[in-house]
Amino acid sequence: MLEGVNVALGVTGSVAAVRTVELAHELRREGATVRAVMTGSARGIVHPWAVEFATDTPPITEITGRVEHVELCGREGWADVLLVAPATANTVGKVAAAVDDTTVTTCATTALGAGVPVVVAPAMHEPMYDHPGVLDALDRLESWGVDLVAPRVEEGKAKIASDEAVVTAAARAVDDQPLDSQHVVVTAGGTVESLDPVRVLTNRASGRTGRAVARACRVRGADVTVVHAGLGDPPETPGVETVGVESTADLLAATVDACDGADALVAAAAVGDFTVEARSEKIRSGEPLTLDLRPTPKVVDEVREADPDLPVVGFKLEPGADDEAMVAAARRLVDRAGLSMVVANDTDALGGDRTRALLVRPDGEHDAVEGTKERLGLRVADALGSLC
Repeated sequence: MLEGVNVALGVTGSVAAVRTVELAHELRREGATVRAVMTGSARGIVHPWAVEFATDTPPITEITGRVEHVELCGREGWADVLLVAPATANTVGKVAAAVDDTTVTTCATTALGAGVPVVVAPAMHEPMYDHPGVLDALDRLESWGVDLVAPRVEEGKAKIASDEAVVTAAARAVDDQPLDSQHVVVTAGGTVESLDPVRVLTNRASGRTGRAVARACRVRGADVTVVHAGLGDPPETPGVETVGVESTADLLAATVDACDGADALVAAAAVGDFTVEARSEKIRSGEPLTLDLRPTPKVVDEVREADPDLPVVGFKLEPGADDEAMVAAARRLVDRAGLSMVVANDTDALGGDRTRALLVRPDGEHDAVEGTKERLGLRVADALGSLC
């Protein structure tokens, strides 16, 4: 997601600076090269040696005759993006007022003047975040094109966003955004059919593939809605609207609604093939039971009927199949539902972090993708760029 990207990581004096080491590791896991800039207050919270360990480079702790701020964030500087995480109220206000009296604010002033993308992840106590001056400063930064990563407001604190959300914002800031202004709907997770008030009929899908596609579409510039099936609250996908559902009927209704006016649908959810008439009371255990299973509607067919021109990417799971069989199954789905592309994969993909899939187009041409689900998500998002 950040392969080949140079990230200048500005660390300021919030207690959230203790998260810097893991954030730097996550940026590097996504392919970035990271150089840190620390304020004096930040050095009182996290030791520069720890940051050096996390980034593999000594952090900048003062501006000297080398004019490190220009070297890093100037027009011909090293950084592709300046990421200030965490950003205190003090730092936010100073950056908005062009006050550059710390290493980080000096780098921010330089980056904004040089046209280097800037991403800010605030972290402070909630009353400070709600201060009119801080809110005005955040609005001003946003009006200048600074990408803000909204904090999680809980327990009286505006806590820094998750590492995933911060990394996603940094990746989006440096991306060419081929899906800019496009609205993409993604289904994810596995549907749940109630047998009684306690028991359910479901599958092993985790929703990771759908969430990876949604995140990748967000990085590529799209506005994204995820319709996420499963029990409980759906997991967070940074920067996207998430609608939680359970049954196939609920998924279908929410997807048709979300696709109204959308530019594309990626149907990655594992939709159960059968439903059952739910009992109003708990079924007694210890006795034989016969269930009358009924086929569920095909979501992509219903969406296609509602909007014949909408680009739709489907997913096809083929157990124990070789590539030839997977392509054949994908072609049948393409022909039946008029899909723009089908992602075919094996049941080994269920629940894991890695996958192998074939991206099959209507003409039968296909490309193989092997690796993390995040890599697959980016490939699907890139394919959407030519479909939307």
